[in-house]
Amino acid sequence: MRLSLGVVLNPTVALAGLLLLSLVACRPIATSDDPTAPRPSPLSGTSGQNENVKVVYPNVPGSFVATTKKVKPSVVNIFTAAVVSDQPRSGFSLFEDLFGRPHRERIQRSLGSGFIIDAQGYIFTNYHVIRGAQQIVVQLADKRQIPAIPVGIEPGIDAALLHIDADKLAPIEMGDSDLLEVGEWVMAIGNPFGLSHTVTAGIVSAKGRNWHDIGNQSNADDGGYQNFIQTDASINPGNSGGPLVNVSGEVVGMNTAISAEGQGIGFAVPINMLKTILPQLKRSGRVLPAWLGVGIRDLDERISQLTNAPNGVVITELYKDGPASKSGLQVGDVIVKFNGQEITDSSMLAWLTATAGIGNTVLLEIKRDRNTQKIEVEVQAKPFL
Repeated sequence: MRLSLGVVLNPTVALAGLLLLSLVACRPIATSDDPTAPRPSPLSGTSGQNENVKVVYPNVPGSFVATTKKVKPSVVNIFTAAVVSDQPRSGFSLFEDLFGRPHRERIQRSLGSGFIIDAQGYIFTNYHVIRGAQQIVVQLADKRQIPAIPVGIEPGIDAALLHIDADKLAPIEMGDSDLLEVGEWVMAIGNPFGLSHTVTAGIVSAKGRNWHDIGNQSNADDGGYQNFIQTDASINPGNSGGPLVNVSGEVVGMNTAISAEGQGIGFAVPINMLKTILPQLKRSGRVLPAWLGVGIRDLDERISQLTNAPNGVVITELYKDGPASKSGLQVGDVIVKFNGQEITDSSMLAWLTATAGIGNTVLLEIKRDRNTQKIEVEVQAKPFL
């Protein structure tokens, strides 16, 4: 224990004071004279604080060195090449008018990031990183460069699955993005501007963002459950597809986009969404959407009070011969849970249904006449309506 004395004391008085202070400093910190009484945690809240608040990481990490060493071997750089046609030159051209416009092509190269998810060579990255590419090369942390082939894509959440044929791979450890807390420390690692394995750190700024929040109107109507993690860890072009990890070195998201309107605002796809679609990407190359056969709307306060449903979505329509109509669901039912997971809005139900797997049976918990019921529904392939 360090003592700081702000005045000069008489030597005799000072010696006596130091002896007294040393005796006090050596006493166990306890709420009673019982030396076996437990010491209060130095991280405990002060009086008046909400004791129900869960403190996930109460202190700033001393460093991210151990996290970086754990994650770095799993992160890859991705280089792509695509043949693109230049736009024809505008204005008058005698040659073009007489002989037609010449066909101009060039090689467009781009870069991104990714992370190894298993020892078999599967890698997650962003769909926009490899979109239209005729050649994809993955560079590992040990500088090996290996051709990669696309296995599956899901443009709705900007995800792509690649495969490489290589040994001595270091798969990343999967985390649970549902356990993330706003304010929790996270680290991004990737290949911004070609600067290999760049590490940045920040916190989870928000959860549940969508394409409209990001400002990407081209993807805003693609459907699916857009539940992006917002972080202030620095993300730049080339970081796309790289992992967002917690301080334990577990991947909790895939860095996907940045806000064009401000600095320090990045977005990542939650890893739980990627884990959900992984089997279908491996098997079919795409997510084949399943279907409940219902029209729905978000729950409002009035319906919530009438149905005694704290959350969920209201069934407004049943499609003829659809899975829901055969299961006993009714217009006016409020779906509050899907396979045990609470439903917050209609886009969440759409995502969980679409990724449930065609032919699988799902368990819905509903509110009807203010009572709770459970109904099983076998989801089917979504028809063209």
